[in-house]
Amino acid sequence: MEGIIPLWKPRGMTSHDCVFQLRKILKTKKVGHSGTLDPDVDGVLPICVGKATKVVEYLQESNKVYIGEVTIGFSTETEDASGEVVDTTPITIPLTEKEIDDAMSLLTGNIQQIPPMYSAVKVNGRRLYDYARKGETVERPVRQTTIHHYKRLTTPEYNEETQTQSWKFEVDCAKGTYVRTLAVDTGEKLGYAAHMSDLTRLSSGGFTSKEAITLDDIRSKVEEGLTDDIFYPLERAVESFQKKTLSSKDYQLIKNGLVMPESFFDGYDPVQPIALFFNEQLVSLYGKHPSKPGMFKPIKVIRND
Repeated sequence: MEGIIPLWKPRGMTSHDCVFQLRKILKTKKVGHSGTLDPDVDGVLPICVGKATKVVEYLQESNKVYIGEVTIGFSTETEDASGEVVDTTPITIPLTEKEIDDAMSLLTGNIQQIPPMYSAVKVNGRRLYDYARKGETVERPVRQTTIHHYKRLTTPEYNEETQTQSWKFEVDCAKGTYVRTLAVDTGEKLGYAAHMSDLTRLSSGGFTSKEAITLDDIRSKVEEGLTDDIFYPLERAVESFQKKTLSSKDYQLIKNGLVMPESFFDGYDPVQPIALFFNEQLVSLYGKHPSKPGMFKPIKVIRND
């Protein structure tokens, strides 16, 4: 039981719920997810099992791709469709596609966001959602993120009865982006209250929706003894890293976490982690030693047996 499962998380379940279910299905405790998805959101949630839990942080660092829906006309306390309405700004004259596209273009590149009150960001040692649930307010930290692209996918639909307007979008964004907040900020650019009315994650940790597998499919394959069909190798987490292949002699040194001279990594970028492989398996990740000039040390040992 080792590797990465690109799970298709269903709506109505938390990321922790999925981990709990997989621990039971796989009969192992060493299971962790690579980034929380809200219960109302479905999509790709890479799950790490066994030794793969050692590389979960590298999956978390990846870009994410989502498709979702922005609705302008009212906002909610949670910034998505599940929250109570807190502000209403009826749309009496539908916005044009150009107005919407221009507003969305202002939210690409490096941008700043204020995390939603209903989020897991910690302030003074407490989660923001703890403050929100108790009706308390607190100053939220401004965070920087990167939006690689943010584009409208559908013709905006105007609802005359509710005086709202909605459209589908796709966003490719860096780790830590709040897509809910992106929807709210889009409305703000247009001069209206807004919220994220739908969201699905298409890609995370380098895995796409085409590779994802459901809990039911995992359960069936385990019952049939086809566990090899579930897992991708943990090496997928470091596909973008610079790589060095070890000889048998080198492996004996590296597997024990030996500090190595800079000359051993000649030709490699010393600023970025270096993934060391033996027999096509990831052994460890090395980086510059923080206190010994000219030396490299293991950032993380993955396999030593």
